[in-house]
Amino acid sequence: MNRMGMFVVALGITGLSITIITAQAPAQGRGAQAPPPPMSFFVTSVGVGRGGDLGGLAGADAHCQALGASAGRGGVTWRAYLSTQGQNAVNARDRIGAGPWYGANGNLIARDVGHLHGDTLEAARMGNGLHGLHAVNEKGQIVQGRVGGTPASPVVHDILTGSQPDGRAYTDGMDHTCSNWTSSAEGMGSAQVGHHDRVGLDNNSWNSTHATRGCSQANVSRGGGAGLVYCFAAN
Repeated sequence: MNRMGMFVVALGITGLSITIITAQAPAQGRGAQAPPPPMSFFVTSVGVGRGGDLGGLAGADAHCQALGASAGRGGVTWRAYLSTQGQNAVNARDRIGAGPWYGANGNLIARDVGHLHGDTLEAARMGNGLHGLHAVNEKGQIVQGRVGGTPASPVVHDILTGSQPDGRAYTDGMDHTCSNWTSSAEGMGSAQVGHHDRVGLDNNSWNSTHATRGCSQANVSRGGGAGLVYCFAAN
């Protein structure tokens, strides 16, 4: 076989030969990598601006949808990771789809709802991929927090969730959701938050670390917040 993929076969008959041309597959580029999965999770880069009043679940979802669209991902249904309380309470874990979810930089956040919340011993041991370096906003930027050993200034790691660690709503009668995300009243209610950087004095939970000091924008922002939420692609 010569360099052009050509075989010359001699048949033993004087002056006669047959040339067979064989097709060869083109050379493939070595080291080529598949493109990263499209973004299906992000932390909002900005809050709504009214503290715990997000316009209810519908308003929070619309905020996620608008930011997702600004990043070129408007073709999916975005849901805010938020629980509500009282009659017809909604669990955050039940409204975000089935997964898997990937951040804007292609990093795996969680394979499914069980992995996200550590529902099994294996899932709890492995942990999800939601932490300071991977919990980026829709622009692929690291959200200000205690990341890499050097705290940003100001620290913005309080993410509104209104949820218990398992992603379910509170049932104790206290306000953990700023009146189901409709209140920015001064001195009334609070909202449960998680820390996207997994650093805190209370615990290192991404979705249920402590309560805000109130529902106004000032009280939601005090101590390390800006009214940000987690957004998940539900389809």
